[in-house]
Amino acid sequence: MFAEIVIPLALPKNYTWEIPAHLQEGLRVGCRVEVNLGKNKKYAGIVKAIHSVKPKGFETKEILNILDQEPVIHAWQLKFWEWLADYYMSTEGEVMAAALPAHFKLSSETILIFNEEYGDDFSTLDSEEYLVAEALLMKQELRLTEVQGILDSTHVYPIVNRLMGKKVCFVWESLKEKFAPRKETFVLLQPEYGNEDRLADLLNNWSRAPKQMELLLGYLHLMKTEGEVTKSGLLKKASATDAQLKGLIEKGILRAEKRSVDRIQYLPKDIHVDFTLTPAQEAAFVQVEEAFAAKSVCLLHGVTSSGKTLLYIRLIEQYIRKGRQVLYMLPEIALTAQIIRRLQKYFGGHIGIYHSRFSHNERVEIWNKVKTGELKVVLGARSSLFLPYQDLGLIICDEEHDSSYKQQDPAPRYHGRDAAIYLSGLTGAKVLLGSATPSLETFHNARSGKFGLAELHERFGEVKLPSIQLVDLR
Repeated sequence: MFAEIVIPLALPKNYTWEIPAHLQEGLRVGCRVEVNLGKNKKYAGIVKAIHSVKPKGFETKEILNILDQEPVIHAWQLKFWEWLADYYMSTEGEVMAAALPAHFKLSSETILIFNEEYGDDFSTLDSEEYLVAEALLMKQELRLTEVQGILDSTHVYPIVNRLMGKKVCFVWESLKEKFAPRKETFVLLQPEYGNEDRLADLLNNWSRAPKQMELLLGYLHLMKTEGEVTKSGLLKKASATDAQLKGLIEKGILRAEKRSVDRIQYLPKDIHVDFTLTPAQEAAFVQVEEAFAAKSVCLLHGVTSSGKTLLYIRLIEQYIRKGRQVLYMLPEIALTAQIIRRLQKYFGGHIGIYHSRFSHNERVEIWNKVKTGELKVVLGARSSLFLPYQDLGLIICDEEHDSSYKQQDPAPRYHGRDAAIYLSGLTGAKVLLGSATPSLETFHNARSGKFGLAELHERFGEVKLPSIQLVDLR
């Protein structure tokens, strides 16, 4: 068996690796695998296809390892990548590099391995080489970052090269996993004290360690008010020390347990859409629904301050209640705290935000929540098109005329609006393009019947449009 694999490099084509017998059962399309490319470099690639056709003209290398138990992307995403690469004249590797969060793109990490045959006579080494060799003798292997720490310098490559030349060590390339779930220590009551009588007996007969008694009472209060108690929260609220908590754990009263927690705090998943559309907005909403019944793309041409966002919110509510996901795409500059708070007011914890201001770890967490369907609405810039939606029903492209939807550098140099329209064909989603000043191509497509058209010409609250005067400055 063989696998066609996408590597996050600008390669002229995808290459094929052989699947060793012991990995064939667990390998699936969309999983990341560890492969050798070139003499020493290792990469994490995505399996695009699995087949039984042996490539001709060269000897295939074997896949080294499977990195995921479940695929990290869907099959339709691979088709999306292929189209982007073909349409925008880039490579699938470049699309992969743009699409995946940085922590999914594992880097090849250099590790120095001590050469046992060299022995422990370092008398011929200079002072810097001696420090590294002594550390290697003790630890057997060192990462380059550790070597930099030992020498207190970032310029360690000449020293490493000298050590390799003298056969003190050799180099091994290893894939480094960058994403690590955030861990939090939770404090729990031992099961035997879950019985109220047993707990009352413990408290009534407490005779020593009054500080531990205060800490235990603080824990019981937090349990009653908050349900779960973290170690950091308990020590802070009870003004206690690690030693006092450790004493309660050693006595078998409390226990500590590490758990994975979200880096992003989500609101409760409640929906509160409690406004009424104006007659003009209601008419435009009906036009959108009628357009979606016949076409997959509709332009909402609404003047400034006409309340287009209220229509978006009503549509989002409709799709959430159907159990489908929604992508609300905005230009990066429009992705402000104001619009985030506004949507959170209506949809609470159903909303996830995906943009460059989040850390790499936070983006991986959002990626995983979108893939499982836990997040129903994603608010993001053009990069949010690459998320692994479980059941995408609606894409809203607000301010569709904005030039920042175009990716300039690096490749792929794609247009987020046009890519969203193609994506809708792969996922069965509808696309709503919103603008007060639509682009010429979108307006032409809507007027010619290729797209649906809904119009909203009244400003909200009967606010009048500003008057325009032409002034000759000559």
